[in-house]
Amino acid sequence: MSSDVHGTPRRATLLWATLIVATLLTWGMGATGATGKGAIAILAAISFWKGAVIILDFMALRHAPLLWRALTLGWMILVWAVIAIAYIKGLPQ
Repeated sequence: MSSDVHGTPRRATLLWATLIVATLLTWGMGATGATGKGAIAILAAISFWKGAVIILDFMALRHAPLLWRALTLGWMILVWAVIAIAYIKGLPQ
């Protein structure tokens, strides 16, 4: 495998470690009962970033044709939007 398509092992390891830290951060926020719009925005941003890293780097789509990137990232955005709409609809008026 060439590093120009799949990145380097060092990059993969750093991204993996960052994903672990991000997961622990979101878990910690949930365990402490972090609430409010700010906390939700932080959690949403972290989850979106994690999804993008997994799609682009660990699924090796960073240098794939635009159609494949658009389909996978678009699907993630669609799922994220449905979750966001459900959350917003569930907020008390």
